[in-house]
Amino acid sequence: MNSPGFLNALRAFEASARHQSFSAAASELNVTPAAVGQLVRSLEDWLGAPLFHRTRGGRVRLIPTDAATRALPDIQAGFERLSAGLGRLREETRSGVLTATVSPAFAAKWLLPRIENFRALCPETDVRLDTSLRLMDFATQGIDVGVRYGRGAWPGLVAEKLMDEEIYPVCSPGWLARNGPMKQPNDLAGKALIHDLSVDTHIGFASWGAWLSHAGAAEVDTGRGMQVNNSAAVLQPAIDGHGVALARSVMAHDDLAAGRLVQLFPGVEQLSELAYYIVYRAECASLPKLLAFRQWLMQEASRFRRSGTHPGFRSL
Repeated sequence: MNSPGFLNALRAFEASARHQSFSAAASELNVTPAAVGQLVRSLEDWLGAPLFHRTRGGRVRLIPTDAATRALPDIQAGFERLSAGLGRLREETRSGVLTATVSPAFAAKWLLPRIENFRALCPETDVRLDTSLRLMDFATQGIDVGVRYGRGAWPGLVAEKLMDEEIYPVCSPGWLARNGPMKQPNDLAGKALIHDLSVDTHIGFASWGAWLSHAGAAEVDTGRGMQVNNSAAVLQPAIDGHGVALARSVMAHDDLAAGRLVQLFPGVEQLSELAYYIVYRAECASLPKLLAFRQWLMQEASRFRRSGTHPGFRSL
């Protein structure tokens, strides 16, 4: 029996033993019951021994012999190993799909405006983005790589710092023309502040209270103002001229560069306790498509630092 025929016969035997039926095995393998029966008989002929007892009367059931029952777990484990090996072969290339998880805000404000650069660099790799605030189980959910915002420690994942971040107030040029000048942080007293409800101040996310304390602005009341529960959307009311938002520099970078927003009080930025990290499982570190995406992210961050339009990328 040649190698392809031998593997086909083993697969027919394994499916027949599991289902105790040639018909059910045929349905799973997408062949005819007669073909499954022929493959099993060819394996029995090669072994010189039967693999099944056939029941009589009513529906025919295939009962594996004692020898077949003892061998079945090893054969099933072998197919599982073969499947894993084929999966590894597919992974060991830059072609195919790379699944990345990022927050919706990071996707909208930083990654998606730049993703065409990666597509041009690696046209053979298709990127599937999972935009979620939930912490994903990379192994179970098939995630190759992610970008997370935090302190750099997530169980079971390698974390490499991608970008630091600074915090500062921003507004639209039109709002500043109507409400300025803004010479010092206390000038925000009585002005409309825009709050980001999606952040958790207990784990290091920036808040108006923390920034004003950092800036020494004791006269500003933070109890009122518009509240938005999305870190990307919180900038839109500021762009539309509804008040002053407390911006995270990575989120605000492109709007500042395009002139949709202006930074207030340069020189009074607050360095965030948190940063952006590339994260992945250690066992996937050498996958070509992951390495290509990681290298591209690092290059984009480096280009960001050199652009000179992003205060958060000064030497920290």
